[in-house]
Amino acid sequence: MSRAADFDTRALREYLSGRLGPERGRFRLDPVAGGQSNPTYFLDHADRRLVLRKKPAGAILPGAHAVEREYRVLKALAPTDVPVPRPVLLCEDDTIIGTPFYLMERVEGRVFSDCALPGLAPAERRDIYLGLADALARLHAVKPGDVGLADFGKPGNYFERQVARWSGQLQESQGAPIPELTRVAAWLDENMPPDDGQVTIAHGDFRLGNMLYHTREPRVIAILDWELSTLGHPLADLGFCCMTWRSTPEEYGGIRGLDLAALGIPTEAEFVARYMSHGVVDAPLRPFHVAFALFRFAVIFVGIADRARAGTAAAQDAERLEPLAGRFAMRALEVIDAAC
Repeated sequence: MSRAADFDTRALREYLSGRLGPERGRFRLDPVAGGQSNPTYFLDHADRRLVLRKKPAGAILPGAHAVEREYRVLKALAPTDVPVPRPVLLCEDDTIIGTPFYLMERVEGRVFSDCALPGLAPAERRDIYLGLADALARLHAVKPGDVGLADFGKPGNYFERQVARWSGQLQESQGAPIPELTRVAAWLDENMPPDDGQVTIAHGDFRLGNMLYHTREPRVIAILDWELSTLGHPLADLGFCCMTWRSTPEEYGGIRGLDLAALGIPTEAEFVARYMSHGVVDAPLRPFHVAFALFRFAVIFVGIADRARAGTAAAQDAERLEPLAGRFAMRALEVIDAAC
């Protein structure tokens, strides 16, 4: 058993040698820190630098941690101008390392885990955020049917289905009830926007920390972590991006309360305007979309806390994130109260 992995690497090395060729004395597997969903590893095999993503060990909710879907969307988008890592192979045989997994090429670039972007000049900070808006618009400009993803999800009534899904996961949690989340769920259900027929490839977790930027330019070169991707509404992703402005640095690295003008970071309105300038959406961003994003993120933290209690969380510090479910529920209520 490798100290770097929760599985025996001998079967993996044998499998990869059969699929990728001999490792020629070079095999290394290192866990990537910071992930809270699918365990991720840097993997060197012969002269290839790869990334391995797998499902977590233990019991998981049906449909969750679907690495097979991640691989499918990467493969579909690889020929487009959407920046994604190149997929290498998918292994659905869970006898190799205990769960299905896939490999993709490792892309060298910058990951910004702190949304305040310390160490950068104000002008570069601004361009980093505007580049995030550009990358999101580029994704949403792709027609799912053109890349073989017409059946990647159910078209239409996206928010109705999503509110039901995340409300259901909240009800299934074994943790202590969070009354604020229950209130948010009820408001979302009562204030559902009419279905406007807009369907795009929705990333589901589109934020700064899931982008890989060029080493010298403020340009996204790879969009990472496609676990929650589906066919959805573009304003769901945009609302999710806006959470950065709605939460504080202590709340999973938001920028609320910072001097954005001094830092050079655009306002939420400027970010949204940059995205809208690409013309991929013909409806405005509403409080519902931001409140929904905050609600969904809160329920995700509920799930992380559940896995921490069960001992199957991907990150060792997952348990400390449990209070964030309540914090993001409060942020959603702020949006709701301001809209009422």
